[in-house]
Amino acid sequence: MTLRDHLLSRIAATGPMTVADYMADCLMHPTMGYYATRDPLGAAGDFTTAPEISQMFGELLGLCLAQVWLDQGLGRVTLAELGPGRGTLMADALRAMRGVPGLADAVAIHLVETSPALRDVQARTLAGHDVQWHDSVDTLPHGPLLLLANEFLDALPIRQHVRDEGGWRERLVAHTGADLTFALGPATLLPELSDREDLPVGTVVERCPALPHIVSAVGDRVARGGAAIFVDYGHWRSRGDTLQALRAHAPEDPLASPGQTDLTAHVDFEAVARNAGFARASGVVPQGVLLERLGITDRARALARGMQGAALDAHVAAHRRLTDPAEMGDLFKAIALVPPGAASPPGFDE
Repeated sequence: MTLRDHLLSRIAATGPMTVADYMADCLMHPTMGYYATRDPLGAAGDFTTAPEISQMFGELLGLCLAQVWLDQGLGRVTLAELGPGRGTLMADALRAMRGVPGLADAVAIHLVETSPALRDVQARTLAGHDVQWHDSVDTLPHGPLLLLANEFLDALPIRQHVRDEGGWRERLVAHTGADLTFALGPATLLPELSDREDLPVGTVVERCPALPHIVSAVGDRVARGGAAIFVDYGHWRSRGDTLQALRAHAPEDPLASPGQTDLTAHVDFEAVARNAGFARASGVVPQGVLLERLGITDRARALARGMQGAALDAHVAAHRRLTDPAEMGDLFKAIALVPPGAASPPGFDE
């Protein structure tokens, strides 16, 4: 049985499913889900994340958290990452942190990763480090926390709602014969969207049911010390259909190949700030601005010494891709959570 067959059988038995349920099955079905069966990153995969573009990304975020550790006078601390991909970001952050006396011995590394395939890759990348894996943020240790989450929230399943004269109609996944199709549920009133009633008919609003719990769980730990940095593509407030599928670095119909493509949606950063729990949320900073504030240009120049030819061209292109507003610089944004009364991490100055 293919994942498409499974979805068609499920819809036939119980009716159209939410977009969130569709995404969850496509991405995390235990035997046929996208993340459960492959390493999706890099040139041979379907997409490339910032840590895979250049070591500078992880180094600068690692040093940013190192400064938080120093500024708050922390001792033993959990160093965690949500959705750590190949482990590249964590490896680069740890390498940069080694330059801060005492920090390497103070951190305990914890990764939240549900994909067995990616856990194997992470273990190889972080060989020599003591790493603990978790299926959920809920089992992370309580206490001071330094956390990174790059392109994690965008992969959380979303629900989509379309404004209607009578309220909101949920966008559902149904089928016509062997083809998966989108359909609309009945018009209902949604208290969760009571502040969006002024939007024009036909407007799509997306909600991420899992986001509030995840972010507040992180925030409640950070409130005891440390900081969490979320980097993702998105906007301050959700508006519009942003569900997308990528295959071999090219867009594809999200319903065309269930389980074979990466499904994501833009992050609602207002929802992140609103669900910070006992922590305080910083302002939202474009990725390019954050990296420039953290010193990426100086780091790029230092790494460029001795480079020439194709290596230098690739290095320059990587710097541009991470920071240029026309590439990842503006679309990707960052928000930090810190304890109440604590200063924002470097680069998030308000």
